[in-house]
Amino acid sequence: MADAGPEREGVAFSEAVRVWARVAALSFGGPAGQIAVMHRILVEEKRWIGEKRFLHALNFCMLLPGPEAHQLTIYLGWLLHGARGGLVAGLLFVLPGFLAIMGLSLVYVAFGQTPLVAGLLYGIKAAVLAIVLQALIRIGSRALTGMAARLIAVSAFSALFLFGAPFPAIVLGAGLIGALGARAGWGAFTGTADGGEDGTREAARGRAGGAAHLMLCAAVAFAWLGPVAILAAALGPEDVFARLAVFFSQMAVLTFGGAYAVLAWVAQEAVQNQGWLSAGEMLDGLGMAETTPGPLIQVVQFVGFLASFREAGGMNPYLAGVLGAVLVTWVTFTPSFLWIFLGAPWIERLRGNAVLAGALAAITAAVVGVIANLALWFALHVVFSELRPWTGFGMRIEVPIPSSLDPAALILTGLAVVAVFRLRLGMGAVLGLSALLGLGWTLAA
Repeated sequence: MADAGPEREGVAFSEAVRVWARVAALSFGGPAGQIAVMHRILVEEKRWIGEKRFLHALNFCMLLPGPEAHQLTIYLGWLLHGARGGLVAGLLFVLPGFLAIMGLSLVYVAFGQTPLVAGLLYGIKAAVLAIVLQALIRIGSRALTGMAARLIAVSAFSALFLFGAPFPAIVLGAGLIGALGARAGWGAFTGTADGGEDGTREAARGRAGGAAHLMLCAAVAFAWLGPVAILAAALGPEDVFARLAVFFSQMAVLTFGGAYAVLAWVAQEAVQNQGWLSAGEMLDGLGMAETTPGPLIQVVQFVGFLASFREAGGMNPYLAGVLGAVLVTWVTFTPSFLWIFLGAPWIERLRGNAVLAGALAAITAAVVGVIANLALWFALHVVFSELRPWTGFGMRIEVPIPSSLDPAALILTGLAVVAVFRLRLGMGAVLGLSALLGLGWTLAA
């Protein structure tokens, strides 16, 4: 792909702050939409970042645990203005969605069972499923260009859906296959490597391994893990705040492939193992995250809110909910700053590395299988109200109970799919129409 044009030198920090605020306000539609917004504004419109440098940064972020769109924002902010640029870009990217979901969470616990709110969320679930299916098809059409990629995707889906294999093992295994394939010269695992410079300022990158670089990384690591250690020591491992801090810190380290890849694991832990919320409430939270700007993984904020709201102990439940939401947001997104500040100076030296590009190609294929597993999980919980586990031959599968089929949910989902794929309506229109139809059905019923 040709470079979009030369990069501008000497971008004013104040101008960059305004642009990052604009990116944050427009970041709807999950990671695919957010990456598209950044590309359009920073590469095509402003020409602050070259096409090759943008893709190189994106490739690195896709290899990291956590939300890749948020990490890409930090990386690009760091390229432009060093550590302060990365901090401002990353914080602004999360802020609008955090404020919006906090407000919606407060409304949800106060009025969530009213016909008005329940009806709107009932329709939004159908739209969310259609949007996830659209993401699956878009990513799959770009990533699954050969038989090897298709086999990796099918294997990842089967390992997750049939055997409950851990996400890190699947993604890291795919990366290893891609790296070995690239080293062996297999054409199926050749990614987009870039060995040239395109004008980004060297001064903004810092020196990998230097004293200032190490001090910055140590400070970010303490800001993330310090509160976790304090809560665990002061409150004990059974306290809800300590459990939230530990679990979502583990999630930040062990989950790859972005929001779509991690949500199934979060839902399983939060719904089945911890009992923090129900499957329907998890879908309600995802609907909130889909309808607000910012990373889709910000749905974990809603999980933290409900968990601490319901296990508030002697604390005011609303205050506990707010504190839980802040805590989960902090331990979920702070590690992204650490990964970028720690790795970006080194990864800049690896531009053009064929092994890294091959690993990325294989991981992208595996992520398609992960998203397919998530889409099926959502579909089952939207259309059926009850599922039961089936075990056999080493497998454990959730099987829907036919009598629990929700015809209205099935119809709404079908209409949302038609609106997305046939009528090609925008995400906002699909969510709005689905919400209104869900409200109408609920009020009529």
